[in-house]
Amino acid sequence: MGGCLMEDRGDYWGEEEMRLGGDYWAETGLQEDEYDYRRKINTYYPFHDEGEWELGRFLVENLTQTQIDKFLKLKPSFTSKDQLLDWVDALPSFVPWKVSNIEFTGYKTTYPVQLIWHDALEVIKQLFSDPVFANHITFQLHVVNTRGQRKYGDYMSADMAWKIQDHLPVGATQVPIILGSDKTPVTRITGGLEMHPLFITIGNLDSEVRSKATLRAWCCIAYMPIAKFCMHPDYQGILQAWLWHKCVDLVCANLKIAAKDGCFMPNPSRYIRYVFTLLVAHVDPWDLDKFQKTAKAAHLSGVHMPYWSDWMFACPSVFLAGEILHTCIKFFTDHPLNWVKETVGKRELDARFMVQHKRVGTWHFTKGVTHVNQMTGQEHRDIQHTIVASIAGVAAPRFIRSIRALIEFIYLAQNPVHSPDSLHSMVQVLSDFHAFKDAIIDAKARSFRGMVERLGMLMQFLADMTERLLITHCKHLFECMNRRSTDFMEQCVRILNRQESMEPFNLYTLFYSRGASLINAIHIEDEEVTTVNPALSWVSHVLPDEAHSVHGPRPVQNHFLKGILSEDALTAFHLTSTPDFNALTPVSIQTKYSLLDFDHALSRFIDQLSLSTGKHTRWDHRYGRFHTWNKFRLLLHSAFQSQVIMPSRVVQAYPPSDAFPLRNCDTVLINVMGDDGQTSKSIFAVPKIPRASNLVLPMFLSSPLLYVQFFHFVANPSNRPELAMWTVEHTYMIDQHGECYRCGGVVSLTDVDKKISSATSLESYDRFFLNSFTDKESYHTFSTEFT
Repeated sequence: MGGCLMEDRGDYWGEEEMRLGGDYWAETGLQEDEYDYRRKINTYYPFHDEGEWELGRFLVENLTQTQIDKFLKLKPSFTSKDQLLDWVDALPSFVPWKVSNIEFTGYKTTYPVQLIWHDALEVIKQLFSDPVFANHITFQLHVVNTRGQRKYGDYMSADMAWKIQDHLPVGATQVPIILGSDKTPVTRITGGLEMHPLFITIGNLDSEVRSKATLRAWCCIAYMPIAKFCMHPDYQGILQAWLWHKCVDLVCANLKIAAKDGCFMPNPSRYIRYVFTLLVAHVDPWDLDKFQKTAKAAHLSGVHMPYWSDWMFACPSVFLAGEILHTCIKFFTDHPLNWVKETVGKRELDARFMVQHKRVGTWHFTKGVTHVNQMTGQEHRDIQHTIVASIAGVAAPRFIRSIRALIEFIYLAQNPVHSPDSLHSMVQVLSDFHAFKDAIIDAKARSFRGMVERLGMLMQFLADMTERLLITHCKHLFECMNRRSTDFMEQCVRILNRQESMEPFNLYTLFYSRGASLINAIHIEDEEVTTVNPALSWVSHVLPDEAHSVHGPRPVQNHFLKGILSEDALTAFHLTSTPDFNALTPVSIQTKYSLLDFDHALSRFIDQLSLSTGKHTRWDHRYGRFHTWNKFRLLLHSAFQSQVIMPSRVVQAYPPSDAFPLRNCDTVLINVMGDDGQTSKSIFAVPKIPRASNLVLPMFLSSPLLYVQFFHFVANPSNRPELAMWTVEHTYMIDQHGECYRCGGVVSLTDVDKKISSATSLESYDRFFLNSFTDKESYHTFSTEFT
């Protein structure tokens, strides 16, 4: 990390002397179960070979029991679904599931209350020592300073971690516990069955790993019972709250002991660490009637024994951290978006979203935004991208400014790394909202600055993850059952054990059968990061030919390796090997793409580059032939983490068609030289991408070119303070016959700097806002670089 100072703290407990003799697989049961002696002969036991194991795994993961029965009539080596499931049940398991009966003395329930649970400490030991995460886990506290600014990232770089470390024994390691829970219905219309899972992860793992449900960084440790008490309805809520806390207290009992006294755990490299399990985030009275009334009068929930009461260092004002999905994204939909609907009008707001330019990778609201009752978090974000520009001209300036302040706050809150400057910006935009909120409503907003300084960036506490886990651990789980209520709990336990056994067993057999080490060696991070899938990274380093066998997120295709690079090598471009049109003449291009000045623009480009480079050519472009493409991909590094490569963006450049009679083009930001020799930044539409071929040409003609149509700036952000956006306008020229047409030009493909979303239909209007809220990366760029 260039220009950074990092301070580490925390030591190993005698690593050289205390490294384990065995390995993770033995410690967690894969080499110590009752069938281990058989696996010394056949790695895939109880399956006959690798092919049979892969087939069985596929069936259990993808088919219901009825579908498995139908398939098995095709006569594979296992002859029934029961035999297949028995074989899967015989696989070694990690932390076993338990079922406990829960009772409240004096309070009866309609049905017996059963808790399905893991010992949370054993699950944490498994996560902490999992070799898959060897290159994605942090043990030391650290402070990172860049250009004199302290950076707040994950918990291990935050103030609270340092304060707690002062109270721990020398050499101790913090294991920050992050809990998540939610309730979801798993049946529709009939049945009314709900499930309430409790999930856990550790703050030592990289936040990028924890943010993806398929990477096994989150584990389900309990399915909380949802009971109905034989009491008056007024008491149901308080009794259910007591039940929930009592269950969490049971599940996390050993974690709380480890938080107070510490315990020893092996890390992924098999070294022993002395750890303390600290709760940092979480995304019985006798007179019930009197107690409830007293609690309500004091505005309390009535839970007199919360699960965290005896958890060392745990404080609800700290660990109940604000998380982005509900505190920001859902807040935007519930409040600012509703204010906009009331102010602008539903019909007008829908019309403004319906005519916006369609951009690849962004949801286009074909029917507007006011009629949608349920939206995903991504759709919420897509509305935020253009809401400020969309209400310009129809809402009062003070109203727009207050909405813009909230959008800026939401964007800043999602920074993956914070500094004093970014925290000050959050405070400032929130102050702007309060200064102009009289235009909307007299509302209050919660300050996040102290929270970031205590716990680190808020993106590590995303509730998106628990929302996704509800699908994988509840809805999908229920689909695998036979719907019998008589043995519902038993089915849950069996299915969960199967799911949690198969993926580790698959990795184990993959490495063991090929003679590879079962310990994931620490390797230096690649200069450019294209994936955050730890299992894929491990297999790719050790057994690259087997990378296809790993599930989960795939790496970003790195066009920096073989693509076309900009002069500063910070941007990569990719064209398909086969063009959309071959060997077109300039006249054909001019006609097909409806470009009146294409010939003149290309001629001017050749003359200017010949003069500036001193490389002249006698080639006459009027008789040349060109390949043309209708799109290209643009690849950038993250504006926040320069080593991370972002997914590529598609830039469209389609000619007129029945669907798009005026062409379908995106906008790009490119670098061109002005008449004064200073580099200026301008916005251009991209109608086509030509490439000269079959001739020995100067370098500037041998590389892909763009024909662009120009915009010019007509107003800066200070002219419209409520928007704080640049305003651009199409540039026009008048030919010798007095006809007016858009001014175009030809530039090199590598002059493209950033891709920017259009605010509306590019071909129907002349004036546009340069939208700084296109996405978080663009917002950061405009806030820090584009001035």
